[in-house]
Amino acid sequence: MSISLEKEDQNDSPPPRFSYAYLITAICFSIQALGVGIYISFGVFFNPLMEEFGWSRAAIAGVASTAFFSMGIFGVIIGRLNDVFGPRLLMSAAALLLGLGCVLMGRLTTLWELYLYFGIIFGMGFSAIDVIALTTIARWFSHRRGFMTGIVKVGTGAGQFAMPLAASGLILLYGWRSTIAIIGSVVAVILLLMAQLLHRDPSALGLSNLPETGKSNLPLPATAPSLPLPRVFRTVQFWTICLLNLFLVFCLMVIMLHIVPHVRDSGVPPIQAAGVLSTIGAVSMLGRFVSGLVIDKRGSKTVMKVCFLLLLGDLVWLQLADRLWMLYLFGVVYGLAHGGFFTAISPLVAEWFGIHSHGTLIGIVLFFGTAGGAAGPLLAGHLFDLSGSYRSTFLILTAFALVAWGLLLSLRPAKSR
Repeated sequence: MSISLEKEDQNDSPPPRFSYAYLITAICFSIQALGVGIYISFGVFFNPLMEEFGWSRAAIAGVASTAFFSMGIFGVIIGRLNDVFGPRLLMSAAALLLGLGCVLMGRLTTLWELYLYFGIIFGMGFSAIDVIALTTIARWFSHRRGFMTGIVKVGTGAGQFAMPLAASGLILLYGWRSTIAIIGSVVAVILLLMAQLLHRDPSALGLSNLPETGKSNLPLPATAPSLPLPRVFRTVQFWTICLLNLFLVFCLMVIMLHIVPHVRDSGVPPIQAAGVLSTIGAVSMLGRFVSGLVIDKRGSKTVMKVCFLLLLGDLVWLQLADRLWMLYLFGVVYGLAHGGFFTAISPLVAEWFGIHSHGTLIGIVLFFGTAGGAAGPLLAGHLFDLSGSYRSTFLILTAFALVAWGLLLSLRPAKSR
């Protein structure tokens, strides 16, 4: 049987279907680990930047917020381009931007340069990390989409665990400037090489779609019939998911960017404070793996319900935690919830709206999340500068988590017409 290949793949010899699908999974795992790992490690640079330049916590938090918001804006564009052209060229460009932003950050002297280098240039490269990895997995796997998404999102946890510790150690040896330049350069080279092995879906290699095996217990099919974009945009469900992600990521990114400064405010040494962040990353790997298994059996909404219960209880605990072991326990529980949330969002979109325009739809959903994720750390930094405490911030997080939980509970399947 004659199979038409994409032009960029004409000289490729198609490998066995399943072996290449798992190679795609390994690549997407690594993309998540490296890209998200660098971004999360920005929290380790808070104190060195404050000590050298005397900038306020809100000003530095605004840089992380700018990078996150840039990711959202350009993520919508990346999602649409990925649907049309595939991931190889886009991931290559993203790798170069990530590395360039980090290298330039190591040479900065003013605050506006930090916003440009990390907030804009790095943020543009960062925009491809979630969209390309999650959409590629959604296209390569159908029946086992939740499980394979969970495996890929374990990469995020691995990056969150390893990168802050590595950055802290390198800062002690070489200083923060050399550290960010080294990390950025190494990550850029690795991502650039891996990008050359990416393919949008099995048909890009002349392979048929992976078959469904077995039956699903989901209230919706594992892959809903793909809806035209104009029809998706008219559904209440799509905008509910967008708003849910906005409030949710607002809460999650405040924790990820401010937990190290919060722990250090308690008198904890830098390495132990970074260890709380690494604990979140390590435990989130378990949360991502388990949630991926549960998604295939019970659906993404069920996973998110459980994660909200964990998050709400943990936010209350955080307001009482005043010892190191209590903070580490917070990190354990939060890691489980954090991993589940970020694993469930992509399959949730596929369950409701199909995968034909998954890149575009997940790009928009992630944009709402990045809008919340950008506002959250900035507001938290501002409130701390005003009050000298994160108490009011933690109360706001609890309220927003309740709002997001209510939106999830209101989510119902769209009626067929």
